[in-house]
Amino acid sequence: MTDAANEILFEVKQSVAWLTFNRPEARNAMTFGMYTRLKELCAQVNGDAGIRVLILRGAGDKAFVSGTDIAQFRNFKTPQQAIDYEAKMDGVFDALEDVRVPTLAALQGACTGGGAGIAAACDLRIGAPSAKFGFPIARTLGNTLSTRNYARLAGLLGLARTKDLIFLARLLDAQEMKDIGLLSEVTSEDGLYARAAEIAQTLIAHAPLTLETAKQSLNGVLRHWAPKGSSEHVVRAYMSEDFQEGVEAFLGKRKPNWRGR
Repeated sequence: MTDAANEILFEVKQSVAWLTFNRPEARNAMTFGMYTRLKELCAQVNGDAGIRVLILRGAGDKAFVSGTDIAQFRNFKTPQQAIDYEAKMDGVFDALEDVRVPTLAALQGACTGGGAGIAAACDLRIGAPSAKFGFPIARTLGNTLSTRNYARLAGLLGLARTKDLIFLARLLDAQEMKDIGLLSEVTSEDGLYARAAEIAQTLIAHAPLTLETAKQSLNGVLRHWAPKGSSEHVVRAYMSEDFQEGVEAFLGKRKPNWRGR
């Protein structure tokens, strides 16, 4: 098996596909290969008529997905690398959003950065009390999100809450996520996956074409909100001295020195 195949586990039980991000030693941080594997598995689900629900979860109890493995950003030297990275993220998240069956993210521990993007692209989310959600890039890396990702967040949270989340670089706890509708419910810490399985059975009992066509229609509405934007803001952030400083500070476990350039 490839590293990515070992790092994302996939199994189907009684019409429910379970996808597990499996790098618990790194709080399930995503490598570029893992993003590619996730997109491949979305296509696999679409091609298997026996699958009725897809559940995503993280291995261990520390994180759903803590983001992208930051060490990979050290190689970013050109504007095209930045554009390609965010385009790749858009492609992965769109593929997850377009999975024909209902998708459920079961969140425990950190759900941040790329992990928060994955969870946001799912249809439903439930969380254990330990769940934390956010994009703390304004205090960690100094990068940005694609226009498509910002639109998805605004669709879920509204413009004001999206700005609050990004500008203050804070993490939402499980109760706040529940209060604003980001989580359908908060479970017990050890009952998260059992509850996910129960919800899957409820979804399986419902009319599949109703669920599939609802997804298609709502995804169309959401994407209409996202203009075919330029990549200028992506290039500006990723090619900045601040981003280089943010990566090195993160890996060096120190506070970054922002200069706005």
